[in-house]
Amino acid sequence: MIKKLLKRASDIEAHEVKATVLSFLLVFVLMLAYYILRPVRDAMASDWSDAEVSQLWTLNFFISTGVVALYGIAVSKLRFSRLVPGVYVFFAATFVLFYFFMQTIADRVLVDKSFYVWISVFAMFHLSVFWSFMSDVFNKDQARRLFATIGAGASAGALVGPMIPTLFAGIFGTDTLVLIGSVLLLIPVPIILILSKLKVSELKNEDESTDKSKFKIGGNPFAGFKSFVTNPYLLAIGVFILLYTMIGTFVYFEQKNLLADYDRETRTQILGSIDWVVNVLTFGIAFFATSRIVRKIGMGYTLAMMPLLMCAGILILAFAPIIVVLLALQVARRAGNYAITKPAREMLFTEVDKETRFKAKPVIDVVVYRGGDTVTAWFFTGLTEGLGLGFAAVGIIGAGIAAIWAGVGIYLGRMYNHVKSED
Repeated sequence: MIKKLLKRASDIEAHEVKATVLSFLLVFVLMLAYYILRPVRDAMASDWSDAEVSQLWTLNFFISTGVVALYGIAVSKLRFSRLVPGVYVFFAATFVLFYFFMQTIADRVLVDKSFYVWISVFAMFHLSVFWSFMSDVFNKDQARRLFATIGAGASAGALVGPMIPTLFAGIFGTDTLVLIGSVLLLIPVPIILILSKLKVSELKNEDESTDKSKFKIGGNPFAGFKSFVTNPYLLAIGVFILLYTMIGTFVYFEQKNLLADYDRETRTQILGSIDWVVNVLTFGIAFFATSRIVRKIGMGYTLAMMPLLMCAGILILAFAPIIVVLLALQVARRAGNYAITKPAREMLFTEVDKETRFKAKPVIDVVVYRGGDTVTAWFFTGLTEGLGLGFAAVGIIGAGIAAIWAGVGIYLGRMYNHVKSED
């Protein structure tokens, strides 16, 4: 009965059910942990000025670049079977350390800012590694049919996760949430090991080298940076993500400023509530609709859907700058991204080889993303604190960026179809 239900909802074949369910569970746990930690981070930001947050985002960009470079070395040197589990064990250990520092250091400003930056590194990196792993486990046809369903696991985790800080931040405090999140990050390790076996035994996606326990991807540790700047297909993906981050940063800064009047626990609860609403919508769309949308209208128009919606929404916000409109726009932006844009974007990486998937993808997902955050943060600060522009003027600029983003999405979809036809 479960297989029939999954087949009707998401076009899953019988031999793919176990791997799909485990992949769903894997990203569910990852996002559960992240969405316990995320409101803790975002609640801190309202204590600081736009310039302070811009400084932290700049630091985040350089740290993210360094982490991606170190990951490139690990990809080249470590056994493949240890690579992905090792990432999550590493991050779990770092959050335990943060919990220790939060309990023992009286002046929390430096600890809070360090935590804010490190969560932002983790936010992009853990999902980039997950989707690299998914692109390796499933083949191209399976990815087109299953990635939206698997992505719904992220929405489910993000749906449950915010309930914990919303309900318990006022009771246990925010520090305990950090410890809970770190423990949850250890659960994915056995799931990853099982999926590596299912790739061959049930999905029949044999790869001669990955079946060997001593297999290493090898190659130049910094090949991901070179591939990104020399490959037009990867550059197009990078531009698409850059424009997405610019829109997200505009909305984030306005959200930060509007919540400044609330205390930290209240902000955490409000942000947790927003996350919950976002992920109710995301789960339903991703599980039942996304794969069908891609098949019906094609990759290009699927990628352009959210940019066009954001262009219209930001224009409305420019002339009605009230918190209700802003939060509605934030919900629409994030739900659409998680349910439609991100699964479609991850399908693009099934058309590249393994080395590109594990080395160049983090460069795009982390370095380009955080670089876009940094540039846009200072750009926003310059518009508001430097030039003194109001909400309407900033909104019109944001709408123009969203329109360009839509055009890049259509162009990228055509490139994807061209690469796919060459296969």
